[in-house]
Amino acid sequence: MSGEKSRVLVVEDDPSVRNLISTALSSSGYEALLAPNGKAGIAQAAIAAPCVILLDLGLPDIDGIEVLRKVRSWSDLPIIVVSARGDASEKVNALDEGADDYLTKPFSVEELLARLRAVLRRREPSATREETLFTDGELDIDFGAGVVRRSGAELHLTPLEYKLICLLARNVDKVLTHQYILQAVWGSYSESDLASLRVFMGTLRRKIEPDPSNPQYLHTHIGVGYRLSRV
Repeated sequence: MSGEKSRVLVVEDDPSVRNLISTALSSSGYEALLAPNGKAGIAQAAIAAPCVILLDLGLPDIDGIEVLRKVRSWSDLPIIVVSARGDASEKVNALDEGADDYLTKPFSVEELLARLRAVLRRREPSATREETLFTDGELDIDFGAGVVRRSGAELHLTPLEYKLICLLARNVDKVLTHQYILQAVWGSYSESDLASLRVFMGTLRRKIEPDPSNPQYLHTHIGVGYRLSRV
């Protein structure tokens, strides 16, 4: 971007965590915008035009999920939840509300920066647009338009969910290992990434399958990985 720093909005009420993230961002070439509560975060998101939001859920004025909903009502900018709430249901809820990724506290600075880079990479325009289609049963993926449809209706997928379904579709009927998927989509492999992958696959299955409890397309190979199959 012509030497322009990427702006990252940090919505975090804990001063020590806020300062840690701010220092890490600044030392890595990002411009850190800081908001100590939800209302300030919403205002900054609207005014300052950040490229990514790092969002805590346990905010003093309004819950982070409400911040997520309000921002999603007018913007699709990437949002990474950074929260002490590590329960799977909390992650699923945040992802279903539109979060692009979820990082549980305590976290390493290196992992935070890696996830930030991954989100920004997914937002970069492709050098060439593919004009191919994947069509099988009720599921259609238009790689050129970046659209996924089921029974003709467009599905709302997060950028990461879209990248996952495209990776699986380009390797249809092949079992892709957890490590292969994580390296291709996250750019790294760790136990915390594996937990996030399971959450994302669960939300993706609920969106693409007519009956998620009896999947036709997205199959889990326990301890190995995932496979997108033709019906």
